[in-house]
Amino acid sequence: MQKITMNGQRTMFAFYTSTAKRTAKSFSELTKFVEAERKKGTVYPPADQVFTWTTMCNISEVKVVMLGQDPYHGPRQAHGLCFSVQKGITPPPSLENMFKELLQDIEGFQHPGHGTLTGWAKQGVLLLNACLTVRAHQANSHQGKGWEQFTDAVISWLNKNSSGIVFMLWGSYAQKKGSCIDKKKHHVLTAVHPSPLSAHRGFFGCKHFSQCNKLLQKSGKTPIDWNKLPVE
Repeated sequence: MQKITMNGQRTMFAFYTSTAKRTAKSFSELTKFVEAERKKGTVYPPADQVFTWTTMCNISEVKVVMLGQDPYHGPRQAHGLCFSVQKGITPPPSLENMFKELLQDIEGFQHPGHGTLTGWAKQGVLLLNACLTVRAHQANSHQGKGWEQFTDAVISWLNKNSSGIVFMLWGSYAQKKGSCIDKKKHHVLTAVHPSPLSAHRGFFGCKHFSQCNKLLQKSGKTPIDWNKLPVE
């Protein structure tokens, strides 16, 4: 597993360890599990990209949070940002549906022609999966190993120490994980997941991207430029 050396990653580690004291699994046990998994087979994302989401902006600059479940489990897709894929990889169906909604919701939005969302992350959009690793071709294979406590602690810290964050919670899993959010301090937008299995039941037409920017402006924050998706 990637060594936790960057300042943002040390902070995230501190969040986790404070929570780990109250849980059965410690971070060291989680680390050993993931390392053993990598020795047995392929695990995504690559070890040096597990914590990409901590490197895009300072935690104090987070304005928007999108919650996913676990990383993409196909070759060369996951790179440490939920919904996002590596450069040169075709956007998966859920991300394509997000782009379809953006085309209808945001005037002037253009499909970027790729699926790398670092441009959003650098503006303060935290693209966070509940589990940060997954076995190749086996969705949810690293659930219940300790990642959930880590990411719960990140959400709890943001909930307590920030204000005016827009949480975009799509699907029942994300909504359950975000149930601790104080709606008096933050904004919560909910809809079905953008998956092709559910997008037509309320994701299309939800206008969350424009709503998000209106809420940010109401809180005195700079809106997200959803078009700013350069290939990096």
